[in-house]
Amino acid sequence: MKVGELATAAGVTAETVRHYTREGLLSPRRNPDNGYQLYDSDDLNRLRFIQRARTLGFSVKEISDILEHADQGDSPCPLVRDLLAQRLPTIRQRIAELEALAARMEQALDTWRDMPDGVPNGHSLCRLIESFPDDKRAESPVHTGDDQ
Repeated sequence: MKVGELATAAGVTAETVRHYTREGLLSPRRNPDNGYQLYDSDDLNRLRFIQRARTLGFSVKEISDILEHADQGDSPCPLVRDLLAQRLPTIRQRIAELEALAARMEQALDTWRDMPDGVPNGHSLCRLIESFPDDKRAESPVHTGDDQ
């Protein structure tokens, strides 16, 4: 199979296949006549495994470690359990932070519902945000990735 065929069979984009190949998670052979990368059913199974691991939150590096164990004939299952056990408390903390952020956002929307719009005047930029209580006890801001 060529890149596009493997991607279609796995339900991913060709760029995803190329990315995992560059990262060393897939090792296609080269067609000697044209240099195309050729993948087989083992690569398809490996790609499906990678996708499952990604849905569980494993990073590309962690998946590489898991695959390395398996490729050496060692069971990666203890590593998999340890990685998830280590990550779960952090995920639960992020969920709590996001729930707190959602509550602050709901409070702000409720408070601002009937407030008139203001115009920046050199002393005020946005009266909605400036009117919101500055809660020093609030956790550090949760970045959603939209602020870059």
